[in-house]
Amino acid sequence: MPPRAKPLSPDDRRAALVDATVPLLLEHGRTVTTRQIADAAGIAEGTIFRVFDSKDDLVLAALEHALDLDPFIAQLQQVEPDQELAPMLLEVVELFQRRFARVFQLMTRMGMVGPPKAHRHMEAERERVALILVGLAERHCDALRVPPSQLMHMVRLLTFSGTHPHISDGNPLSAEEIVDTVLNGVLKKPQK
Repeated sequence: MPPRAKPLSPDDRRAALVDATVPLLLEHGRTVTTRQIADAAGIAEGTIFRVFDSKDDLVLAALEHALDLDPFIAQLQQVEPDQELAPMLLEVVELFQRRFARVFQLMTRMGMVGPPKAHRHMEAERERVALILVGLAERHCDALRVPPSQLMHMVRLLTFSGTHPHISDGNPLSAEEIVDTVLNGVLKKPQK
């Protein structure tokens, strides 16, 4: 029998259960049991139902937490804005790839084809991401043939499709390949 869990406020207990559930959803999907969740959280199984009405409510809260854009936005805000274009794009692509890979894995394990219907509307967060990306690219606008917003749109689209396991036919693009394709295309340099 696991040691008795330390007393937590209901909000802290909810947060701890959500944190314990996300990795289990990535591993087991909807087949995760309340026993597995309780064991991962170090609590008795019945404790779950003191702060969640059902396993489904806990799973939905864990999905909401896993899909939350705020941690990703915080990571984007840490990208050094004064670096050269290629290294900056590489850093951005790597952040997107980690986010996309985790979301794709979660959605696959959960049997989802899109975000849960109860997931809060994320348009404001997407706009924040776009503003951060454009701000990073604007420093390089004199070197670009397209507006900074178009560059970052292409980077996001190529990263999404190049990271998605089904779209990429199980052969995902590396961050280096994505950045090189966006900046240099696929044609050989002309011989002089």
